[in-house]
Amino acid sequence: GVLGSGDFARSLAVRLVCSGFKVVVGSRNPKRKASLFPAAAEVTFQAEAVKKADVIFVAIFREHYSTLCDLADVLAGKILVDVSNNTEINHHKESNAEYLASLFPACTVVKGFNVVSAWTLQSGARDGNKQVLICSNNQEAKRTVAEIAQVMGFTPVDMGCMSSACEIENIPLRLLPAWKIPISLALGLFLCFFTYNLIRQVIHPYIREQKNKLYKIPIEVVNTTLPCVSYVMLSLVYLPGVLAACSQLYYGTKYRRFPDWLDQWLQHRKQIGLLSFFCAALHAVYSLCLPMRRSHRYLLIETAVKQAVEKKMTIWVEEEVWRMEIYISVGIIALGLLSLLAITSLPSIANSLNWREFSFIQ
Repeated sequence: GVLGSGDFARSLAVRLVCSGFKVVVGSRNPKRKASLFPAAAEVTFQAEAVKKADVIFVAIFREHYSTLCDLADVLAGKILVDVSNNTEINHHKESNAEYLASLFPACTVVKGFNVVSAWTLQSGARDGNKQVLICSNNQEAKRTVAEIAQVMGFTPVDMGCMSSACEIENIPLRLLPAWKIPISLALGLFLCFFTYNLIRQVIHPYIREQKNKLYKIPIEVVNTTLPCVSYVMLSLVYLPGVLAACSQLYYGTKYRRFPDWLDQWLQHRKQIGLLSFFCAALHAVYSLCLPMRRSHRYLLIETAVKQAVEKKMTIWVEEEVWRMEIYISVGIIALGLLSLLAITSLPSIANSLNWREFSFIQ
């Protein structure tokens, strides 16, 4: 059973029907909403839908839970799956699932499917996160909902008792929680290196020689800064592993817990490495664009004019040519290797590698 006729309720009904379940939808306006659901799903009034179903997905907002109180007698003994989310983290003192359980003490409430989007339900688990987080105080009810999730193509994850519902409801509201520290670190390094390069390439020539080189800021200064950030971030990926190994050797055991700062550092290595690759990729693009600048063209013409005035037939310097060729070639190889590290850190690729293969690539 599905109570509700919103986007999520429609997507849920479609996915359940495609997975072979018999679905009945409860709506306050069944005639008007029937066309929105698949033909195989029965759309009727809420009271009728509740009578025909043993497992009921409550796909309505928390504010409307009280409208179901008239159905309390019919809902008794049913499994209610709360799929709702909040608009803010910890918006209420108790989770939506706990609130629903307090309204219907005769029912068994299970929190689940709230971390799955309506789009994922429509297109299937292959196009979204396959995990469905489930929690409840009743083990049998959790097992029933987990079996439904498996048939739908998802991977159920038991998160324990109902007290975990608040944490589960906060997950969709968090914006890149694992990326905040790495991004702050990357921005801090970028600011430091940018300031140094700005002083060295723009401010210092202006003070010493009165040369205006502000035009270098958008591309040249940024392009000099990006690789500095990239290789420092890359070193920060492998440094905590060395520190962890030293700690284990010092204490003579691998079962002693690492300090909190080192533990957090180890957990953010993947994000730090991907940001290192991002900076390196930007550096490659900026470098390719260097000859396209108007300032570069002016300098090229100026060099040609000076050569003509001085009647020089050639300004070829063999050492500089070889140095630049090797520099660019090694840079391309380095970017390729860093790309390999970045690709193998993606879950879909990493899951296809065994530990020895992953260690070999590292």
